[in-house]
Amino acid sequence: MSSSWEDRVSLFGESHGAGIGIVLNGLPPGFTPDWAEVRREMRRRAPGRSALTTERREADEVEILSGVFQERTTGAPLCALIRNTDIRSADYEEIRFKPRPGHSDYPAFVRYGGFNDYRGGGHFSGRLTAPLVFAGALVKQILRQSGVSVGAHILRVHDAVDDSFTAVAPSAELLAALAASPLPVLNPEVRPRMEKAIAAARDAGDSVGGIVECAVLGLPPGLGEPFFDSAESALARLLFAVPAVKGVSFGLGFALAERRGSESNDAYFYDAEGRVRTRTNNCGGVLGGLTTGMPLVCQAAIKPTASVALRQETVDLRQKSAASLSLRGRHDPCVVLRAVPVIESVTALAIWDLMEKGGTTDE
Repeated sequence: MSSSWEDRVSLFGESHGAGIGIVLNGLPPGFTPDWAEVRREMRRRAPGRSALTTERREADEVEILSGVFQERTTGAPLCALIRNTDIRSADYEEIRFKPRPGHSDYPAFVRYGGFNDYRGGGHFSGRLTAPLVFAGALVKQILRQSGVSVGAHILRVHDAVDDSFTAVAPSAELLAALAASPLPVLNPEVRPRMEKAIAAARDAGDSVGGIVECAVLGLPPGLGEPFFDSAESALARLLFAVPAVKGVSFGLGFALAERRGSESNDAYFYDAEGRVRTRTNNCGGVLGGLTTGMPLVCQAAIKPTASVALRQETVDLRQKSAASLSLRGRHDPCVVLRAVPVIESVTALAIWDLMEKGGTTDE
């Protein structure tokens, strides 16, 4: 089993094990992290902080085991540990041989011969996104030193839809304001509708999905490569690494299929500072695999939480027979709320890697 991204990131741990963590390579030596900001980012993803999320409560305090000395990064691999404290593993005993529909239980059982940790999804759990948020909290600080900001909002929950970054001119101030909100949206009028949809699913023992939209500001034009190492490819690889993400798009995404070229093309102009910009941002700031200098806008579609209380059909892998399953335990009726900082973090990691690899900054 490998949970590593190139030579940058390696994740370890299980949802109901002693702890979870990350090894992060390539941080610049001498960087002084803002640990208060890191803690704020961790709280954004942490469970048990809203009636609309799981009742599991984890402080998600991060222990730095290596890579930081006298408050500065050393350049060595940074290893961080987050201990699990609020564990109720008995809730998952029934799924040991009865895989949850919509979850990784069955393919993981087959792939690892039944030796996988099934408690809370084990290593396949969304709990493993907590270390990713930690890494993203550091990398976002590093990116800001180059004038790059990363932020996200909830574009959709079930049938409640927010405005899109493609229709507004996002600013660093707007992204910061969104990060401070427990349910970040561009149009405040849609917030009650989203809350109602989540509460209704929770009360019915069910779940709902949605879409998180992310924007990256301050990127120079020319980052990325054509074809296989495109900016979209780099981002999609990490976005699809987030559990529950089932779709990724850029700009208007699949809606471009409904338009003519004259409607979807982004017309160029010179702004007051002599920089090339586009009148619209339908293509999300990426063309030919390269950034255009406009805000990079991408979306991640997140499926409904697989663990629901409603009775569902499954199989008994031990008896090799039909079975049914009604789950107990503590589960998010909608993981989209806590996925926002996760999507920001993996986006930041991909952008950091792109910028490290370089590209032209001439306009």
